[in-house]
Amino acid sequence: MLLHRKMESEIEEEGFEDWRGRRAIPGKHGGIRAAAIICVVEMLENMVFITNANTLVSYFIKTMHYSAAKSATMMTNFLGTSFLLSLFGGFIADSFLTRFASFIIFCLIEIMGLILLTIQAQVTKLQPPPSETPSPRQEAVLFVGLYALGLGISGVKPALPAHGGDQLDSRNKSLISAFFNWYFFSICIGGLVAVSVMVWIEENVGISWSFKISVVVLALALSVFVGGFPFYRYKRPGGSPLMRILKVIVSASRNRKGSLLDAGLKQNLNPENKSIHHNKFKCLDKALLDDEISATEVEETRTFLSLLPIFASTIMMNCCLAQILTFSVQQGAVMNRKLSPSFEIPVPSLTVIPVVFSLFSIPLYEFFHRRISGQNPAMDLFQPLKRIGLGLFLASISMAVAAFVEAKRRFEAVNHNVSISVFYLAVQYLLLGVSDMCTLGGMLEFFYREAPERMRSISSSLSWCSNAMGFFLSTILVELTNSITGAWFDGGAWLGGRDLNKARLDLFYAVLSVLNTLNLFNYIYWAKRY
Repeated sequence: MLLHRKMESEIEEEGFEDWRGRRAIPGKHGGIRAAAIICVVEMLENMVFITNANTLVSYFIKTMHYSAAKSATMMTNFLGTSFLLSLFGGFIADSFLTRFASFIIFCLIEIMGLILLTIQAQVTKLQPPPSETPSPRQEAVLFVGLYALGLGISGVKPALPAHGGDQLDSRNKSLISAFFNWYFFSICIGGLVAVSVMVWIEENVGISWSFKISVVVLALALSVFVGGFPFYRYKRPGGSPLMRILKVIVSASRNRKGSLLDAGLKQNLNPENKSIHHNKFKCLDKALLDDEISATEVEETRTFLSLLPIFASTIMMNCCLAQILTFSVQQGAVMNRKLSPSFEIPVPSLTVIPVVFSLFSIPLYEFFHRRISGQNPAMDLFQPLKRIGLGLFLASISMAVAAFVEAKRRFEAVNHNVSISVFYLAVQYLLLGVSDMCTLGGMLEFFYREAPERMRSISSSLSWCSNAMGFFLSTILVELTNSITGAWFDGGAWLGGRDLNKARLDLFYAVLSVLNTLNLFNYIYWAKRY
């Protein structure tokens, strides 16, 4: 880890405990060492997650004999559900359990799901005969294992980064920023191993071995995480954040005819509770007319609601990112993937290209971030909101480049019967890789830093929820595009059929570029108001 120890604060933050329930001691509990353990755990956990994201579609088709369309839908639903449920996982971590305990419980659930899938992949009686679809019992085993895996992911994803951020002084913004950069770097390292080594194992040894290795690696991740317990500092749950928000909104609605002057008087008696958002959602101040509502609860609600427009503005970018896992891979499958006469790049390994670009971009980001922010902090272009905006801009450019590349690929294939090199995809992969680094890394940091202290897990889950909604939006846009173009254009639906040479993927990419550019202007509006 290249985090700077000289930036670690020795000033104790209130509210943190050690594993015995006593007040945490700076230098002994938390700090760089504890945060580094979290990054190692995330590397192992994400290796397992990406491995299964690549393996499950093949497993559905080759072992369970589902159709390609059904398998793709099942995979999209699985990923979308897992990420959407991260709101539930974050809610549990903030409300009832420590983030440490939440990770352990949900990781165990994920391991049990993997074990069930491993058993099914190994025992032929739990698999359908050749050319037959699964029986109800076989489907039951599959879906119980699959959604136990998804439920585990939904708790692990929000709890781990929030627990990692808790190990550092939240007042040291540079240190928090560095942690989330290297946390994202760990995500990429795990992804790189998954789309290279684990893809090779799947294709040359067998799918069942992918599941077996995943179980071992995830168990190792859990062991490393638990092994660090003497070094962590812990934040006790502060009760249900959603109930506090709901209570404030209901109270404000009930007292909507009350006087803001009386509510403002109560707020002014507690000036330390004011946030930077105290001039927004002024209608919430009327909740203070209820003696059971505190000014802190109103400010927490105001702050969380202020995060939602930023969250909503990132969904379109994740829709663009979803193309890497779908249409871009299909493009690569019909392009020239040969590196030599005897070696051809496996289709699932095409996603290694954006991962490698992301890995290289993070050290460069850290270098320029330190130089720019060190010389003039006010001109720091890598503050979270600016970083997210840069990611949205690059996503628009990447989709425009993708449209040009697909137009060239289609022209050469149709008119000259030539398959152009798969490395033509490198530019759009580069742009989307850097875009993902800027956007996801910026979101993780932004939602953690800006969230109320008692809501950091559920706020961190917004990053993953944006991912899920991006996948779902991609599916909706594909269906909508096919419906409109199938009815209005003589050439038929742009994305209909299996032959990319007859499709108009280039025009679909152009539409995504336009939509994301409009979304960028929407984001700028809300970011300036934040």
